[in-house]
Amino acid sequence: MKNSSPQVLKVERLGKSFGRVAAVRGVSFSVYSGEIVALLGPNGSGKTTTLKMVAGLIQPTCGALRIAGYDLLTARDQALASLSFLPQRVDFPKNLSAREIIDFYAGLRSLPPAAAQEALRRTEFNGFCDRPVCEYSGGMVQRLGLAVASLPQAPLLLLDEPTVSLDPAGVRDFREYALAQKHSGRSVIFTTHLLAEAERLADRIGILVAGRLAMMEQVENVRHRVQ
Repeated sequence: MKNSSPQVLKVERLGKSFGRVAAVRGVSFSVYSGEIVALLGPNGSGKTTTLKMVAGLIQPTCGALRIAGYDLLTARDQALASLSFLPQRVDFPKNLSAREIIDFYAGLRSLPPAAAQEALRRTEFNGFCDRPVCEYSGGMVQRLGLAVASLPQAPLLLLDEPTVSLDPAGVRDFREYALAQKHSGRSVIFTTHLLAEAERLADRIGILVAGRLAMMEQVENVRHRVQ
């Protein structure tokens, strides 16, 4: 069934090789406004490489990318301004606090102070926002990464394994956050190797196998095919 919502991302025959190793092979799919898409697959299937190419961090070997209507090759600044990215592993200066880090990234995006305050409130640091990052657990660092990624109100949010290191409360908060973004009209792409996590949250699931997109289906269709 054709989606009538505006197209936020179009990926066409995207490929990436590292020497003789083809990490991503001819991947094509689209993402629409107000949609959550999960990229599912085992380690080494090409999920992170695909997401990094969309985020402009890795140059594709072949293919094309359009973000919010902008070609990533010919209108890079406009395309990248239309997304925000959370990497699989986040790292921040250990001597800075969450408040200082969020204020810094808000300044880079020329966002008002209220945006930084809202990110802190939403992340619920429970009194840790003025403590240095060196005192944070892995889950707290992951929460901070998500807060930074959520700062700009970009139409496309890319999240690479966003629930890594999160405790059950953190996972629940992430799900609520992702659904809130969907309901506001933003689009979310997240990677995972857990089918249950993808089924619980996504509208569509794309399954990557050895760098190829084996399927991209509505979540209901995926349930029937994998049972």
